[in-house]
Amino acid sequence: MSSDILSTIGYDNIVQHLNNGRKNCKEFEDFLKERAAVEEKYGKDLLNLCRKRPCGQSEINTLKQALEVFKQQVDNVAQCHIQLAHTLREEARKMEEFREKQKLQQKKTELIMDAVHKQRSLQFKKTMDAKKNYEQKCRDKDEAEQAVHRSANLVNSRQQEKLFVKLATSKTAAEDSEPVWWVREPPSCLDSEPRHVHSTADKAYMLHVNMLDKIREEWQSEHIKACEVFEAQECERINFFRNALWLHVNQLSQQCVTSDDMYEGVRKSLETCSIEKDIEYFVNQRKTGQSPPAPVTYENFYCPQRNAAPPGKATGPGPTVARRGLPPVPPSVQGDPDYSLLADYSLLYQ
Repeated sequence: MSSDILSTIGYDNIVQHLNNGRKNCKEFEDFLKERAAVEEKYGKDLLNLCRKRPCGQSEINTLKQALEVFKQQVDNVAQCHIQLAHTLREEARKMEEFREKQKLQQKKTELIMDAVHKQRSLQFKKTMDAKKNYEQKCRDKDEAEQAVHRSANLVNSRQQEKLFVKLATSKTAAEDSEPVWWVREPPSCLDSEPRHVHSTADKAYMLHVNMLDKIREEWQSEHIKACEVFEAQECERINFFRNALWLHVNQLSQQCVTSDDMYEGVRKSLETCSIEKDIEYFVNQRKTGQSPPAPVTYENFYCPQRNAAPPGKATGPGPTVARRGLPPVPPSVQGDPDYSLLADYSLLYQ
């Protein structure tokens, strides 16, 4: 605690703390705005990806249905992220309004305290000036008295009279309530005069001291009121900030839960996907008939009627054609590739 009556260290610390609190609210507000921009961009990019990029567009039957559900749910997730961006911007707006409201409340209290501080400083300066003037008058009076005492043995009455006049003038300035009947008296009578009397300078000094004490009490009262206002304001800010942060993480958690519910729909759709049904569906949609095509028969050029057969009916196997045997292994020549024979396969090593 500072003993200086003009010190505002404690008050300044409180105001600085409140300013830092509003700064923290502004930082969280900016964070929400940037997070909203990120969510919006992600949502729009996801929408473009879902609507413009093909994803299994030639699939059929149950897998095609699952893919359609998948794309629809991804579209819904993208819409949720865009909606979350709007929600975050709304929360940032509420934080801004709260911050501005507290700023106005603090400004009103600061104006009152600034006026009190200014009045206190001004009165303190007047009091110190009055004290300085009072002390100077007292020193002038003491010096005049000492000069009169030192000149008591002077023969020159004119010089003594001048010293008496000077002393009377200083006493008139410093001791307003005391009569100056002693101006013509010998200096010996000065020792019997009261030293502590009410003077003009003394009265002015005491008046300023009393006024300063009154202003000090007013300042102390206003300072207590300001501290109470600031404390209530800080409690409100911490509570609002805490709730805003809590709500923010709840919104993010809800986004995850909503996305998972949508993806669960995709998983359920995939559970109904049947490999057998998809293959059967393809066969039924693309089949070309029940029977395989007839083999190509041998037709003798010279006896076409003898070898003719009804279309689509096999006439028996054609003539057996002898298969040519494997060629002999060529001799190895320097620079030629190596051949290796394994049953009916020939591997060439380069």
